[in-house]
Amino acid sequence: MDLSSLLGPIVALGMIIAGMVAKHATDLIPQIAINPPSVFIVIGGTFGALLVAYPLPDFINAFKAIGTWLKNPEADRDAILEQILDLAQVARKESILALEKKRDGITFDPLKNAVKMAVDGTDPHVLTETLETQAHFAMEEGEVFVKFWEDFGALAPTVGILGAVIGLMKVMNVLDQPELIGPGISVAFVATLYGVGFANIWGIPVGKKLKRKLILQNYAYEMVIIGIEGILSGLNPKVIEEKLRIFTSKAGGEDG
Repeated sequence: MDLSSLLGPIVALGMIIAGMVAKHATDLIPQIAINPPSVFIVIGGTFGALLVAYPLPDFINAFKAIGTWLKNPEADRDAILEQILDLAQVARKESILALEKKRDGITFDPLKNAVKMAVDGTDPHVLTETLETQAHFAMEEGEVFVKFWEDFGALAPTVGILGAVIGLMKVMNVLDQPELIGPGISVAFVATLYGVGFANIWGIPVGKKLKRKLILQNYAYEMVIIGIEGILSGLNPKVIEEKLRIFTSKAGGEDG
């Protein structure tokens, strides 16, 4: 679990509420928090626009990508390193064919597929090209979901302004009732607040985090390619480890 993905929105909302308390604006919290019309306009309008922009499968899979947003890919790459080194030891002590017995215990599908191709006697160049193609496809697919959430961040404020305009049009109908104008304008701008808030606390940050996770996923593919090439060429497991260590948390780097 990537804790920053959970802590970020909590900290952001907490600081906003703290700022409202400091400004003695706590009376606005219920009005902002409980405003169904603004939610319908901003969330419904934004996702409706995204449905126009993206095919339905991409729209659905963009929500599934939230699982990637919550995952800690550093742990995955550490596990991939250990599995590749285990495979290298088995191949060195026994044979490439002996890797088949290890295949079911492999957690990263590209590595599992690479082992299958290696055991089947696939030409090393063909194997490498296949893995590179898979990595490229995964990157291209992932970019769609990054763009989806970035577009959410771009559209939400605009739809929020639309909500504000609708609210102001309603205020225009009560100009003969001054006591209703102030509250009416206040409610109108809640939609704008929702649009800006959802865009900058959710949409844009999720897109940026997914982009970083996509880069880290590509590192995992690179590890598989380098690891399998090393195993097939008979490299010492220690040499393979040195090549792969840079891609993991044990290299001293940190996740973004």
